[in-house]
Amino acid sequence: MTTKNLKPLFCPSSVAVIGASTRPKAVGSVLMRNLLQGGFAGPIMPVNPKHRAVGGVLAYPDIASLPVTPDMAVICTPPEAVPAAMTALGERGTKAAILITAGLNRVRDASGRTLQEVVLEIAHRYEIRILGPNCLGLLVPGIGLNASFAHQPALPGKIAFVSQSGAMCTVVLDWARPKGIGFSHFISLGDSADLDFGDVMDYLGSDPSTRAILLYIESIHLRRNFMSAARSAARNKPVLAIKAGRMAEGAKAAASHTGALAGSDDVYDAAIRRSGMLRVNSFEELFAAVETLARGRPLRGSRLAILTNGGGIGVMAVDHLVYDGGRIANLSADTIAKLDKVLPDTWSRANPVDIIGDAPGERYVDALKILFEAPEVDAVCCMHAPTAISSSTEVAEKIIPLVKADPSANLLTCWVGEEAVAEARRLFAAAGIPSYDTPDKAMRAFIHLVEYRRNQELLMETPPSAPSEFTPAVSVARLVVENSRASGHEMMNEPEAKAVLAAFGIPTIETHIARTPADASRLATEMGGKIALKILSQDISHKSDVGGVILDLDGPLAVEKAAVGMLARVKQVNPAAVINGFTVQRMARRPGAHELIIGVTTDPIFGPVILFGQGGTAVEVIADRAMALPPLNMVLARELISRTRIFKLLRGYRDRPPVNLDALCLTLMQVSQMVIDIPEIAELDINPLFADSQGVLALDARIKLASPCGPGADRLAIRPYPKELEESYVLADGSSVLLRPIRPEDEPSHRQFLSSLDPEDFRYRFFSQFQELPHSELARFTQIDYDREMAFIAVTADSAGNSDTVGVVRTITDPENNEADFAIVIRSNLKGRGIGRVLLDKMIRYCRSRNTKSITGHVLVENTRMLAMIESFGFKRDNRIEDNAVRVCLQLR
Repeated sequence: MTTKNLKPLFCPSSVAVIGASTRPKAVGSVLMRNLLQGGFAGPIMPVNPKHRAVGGVLAYPDIASLPVTPDMAVICTPPEAVPAAMTALGERGTKAAILITAGLNRVRDASGRTLQEVVLEIAHRYEIRILGPNCLGLLVPGIGLNASFAHQPALPGKIAFVSQSGAMCTVVLDWARPKGIGFSHFISLGDSADLDFGDVMDYLGSDPSTRAILLYIESIHLRRNFMSAARSAARNKPVLAIKAGRMAEGAKAAASHTGALAGSDDVYDAAIRRSGMLRVNSFEELFAAVETLARGRPLRGSRLAILTNGGGIGVMAVDHLVYDGGRIANLSADTIAKLDKVLPDTWSRANPVDIIGDAPGERYVDALKILFEAPEVDAVCCMHAPTAISSSTEVAEKIIPLVKADPSANLLTCWVGEEAVAEARRLFAAAGIPSYDTPDKAMRAFIHLVEYRRNQELLMETPPSAPSEFTPAVSVARLVVENSRASGHEMMNEPEAKAVLAAFGIPTIETHIARTPADASRLATEMGGKIALKILSQDISHKSDVGGVILDLDGPLAVEKAAVGMLARVKQVNPAAVINGFTVQRMARRPGAHELIIGVTTDPIFGPVILFGQGGTAVEVIADRAMALPPLNMVLARELISRTRIFKLLRGYRDRPPVNLDALCLTLMQVSQMVIDIPEIAELDINPLFADSQGVLALDARIKLASPCGPGADRLAIRPYPKELEESYVLADGSSVLLRPIRPEDEPSHRQFLSSLDPEDFRYRFFSQFQELPHSELARFTQIDYDREMAFIAVTADSAGNSDTVGVVRTITDPENNEADFAIVIRSNLKGRGIGRVLLDKMIRYCRSRNTKSITGHVLVENTRMLAMIESFGFKRDNRIEDNAVRVCLQLR
């Protein structure tokens, strides 16, 4: 995935149309008409040997005859002609192509390869980027480019729309135009043979003409590329998505409870949430949410106060808010007392704050000032119903200056009605204050803000690859797994699965294997107390379904009798099952404990996924579960738990104390780490997992194994923080520094570090005069994707234990891993102590470990100290000097 050569596609200076036509209904004819009518300023060159002109423009017989090399070409020929056209374009030097043509993956050449494979090989050879095939095309209204066969053009705007469906593109165009909604880019991906969501989001994420990115998703091809690009773009601007296919009725039957529950839409939901995007369900909601996020100020929390001049609309708002999962703010006695002083005696004295129908603008302002200052209120929705006594416009005119004067005020407005409130809503829109015409739209907008804030917080979480909260016995777990696989079983038995859990520190109940009913009786005698007996068979997934679980057996005779009966019953229900014996456990007595489930399944797109929810034998029927992508830390684990219905019970109620949530979160982290350290784990069930105030206890467990396709971390959709790359180093003067990858939470210290640079050092690093970098830029420096780039920082600690960033080296590597572009800077007052050398040495070692071919960079010619240092490592100068900078390169292979 790369943005290489995307500028010629999205901002070309010239366009060729291969297969341009004069037939009115032909795609080549519609394309030419759209291009010519769009107002594109560059040359538009039709190519067709049968016509002298197309659309009044001189046509050319072939690509070689074109007077200039086109930046971008649109190909709408039959499939068989596409490879030759791509080859001719590559020889001319064209770097971008839109393939309108469909069917390339269904037609084969003489060697048996599909034409799509042939075209991709040509594109790779000539470094041509391809949009499509089988796509509607591309519209960039800001430059007058309409390289599509859409039925109407798009209005210019600040929103980018990216869709896998050409039909959805035309629907959105038709829907948006009469509403005055414009676009910076309108992109139909088609079959995504080359350009996918990841490439496009990478480009749009840093495009200054794009304020928000909207996605229509049907499927994802490259999970880590998608997640990396989405997380990167979402740090800079709102990214919203519609995912089609929420109700996937034909999900595959899975071997475990977790697999049966893990519908693909649940996994997509988890991925969208973790990437910092916002998911919506309709186009109307999509564009409404964009406006809300663009106009709304960042929320402090999720508690909403409602200020209204009508009780009815206020009650409706509360209904919609609570139904959608929102929180109504509980007004404090102090806030109510303050409102008493400015409102009539008949006001509601509760939230919603009903200030009576005849309320003038001043009364609204007085109440809003108090609510804005109330610590228990995070945002206010101000509602108004038109009356004959007070003016809807006058109220709006009073409110707007108040909001503009208070940067911390977070206000949504809902002027209910149409004709009488139209001017007020226009004033709010002009002032950049979110405004809605119905209570349900206003409450849904607030929920969007809450969900977006939550997802952005999740985006900041970067769990480590190795935990600090516990130390797993990985070698012990691996031995158990290898022995199980050596026996030829893909499904571990219960004692084996529990041994793996125990190796990762998850408390389990003592479990023994009995081969015969007599063995079970003997074990019961040795163990004493009440006994739980379960059937042991690789062929039986759910023991309860076949009568393979009996609890509360008292004494060895009862155990032996139960084992004989269980054996007969199971053989009758499932005669083909191979019975290996029984498991014998002492009954776990945890009165009041909740039965939970923690599981893992492997999604075909996003890889391992972790499930949490209410457990027990009715787990599928209850269907109270939430899913998350690993890796997890304590924050992410708690957020996962909070999305289930049972979470309210886990916090305690009546005489039942709250469960030990820290222990529960730790268990989720331990399972997450298990997925990383034991890549053979394909599925896992811990059901039931007892949880109470004392902690957790795994009563039953199952693990399904599969051949790993690589290291555990490589299976994840999100690469964890590479803790294994942390390294302490002692400098020549005896002081020590910690060299480690940068993390999102380093942003404050990184800002301080860059601010401490001398103006000259800042210019050496950024090739510009010193300036305060905005949050968006610092976020890009600190919230990196470890798959694509690396930044090592040197950190020292003062006597109080506070860490201080004193240097950073950074590389960004191309997708083919050929070239890593590097930059390095050291705190100005600490130069000469060897920090730069140890940082550069670490980065060179890291790039070598990844088999990167070379490290390159640009250094200002007057930065002689830097040039001397890097040349001592073997960097060679390029003789060319551009913009007073010399290119340097270190060959690693």
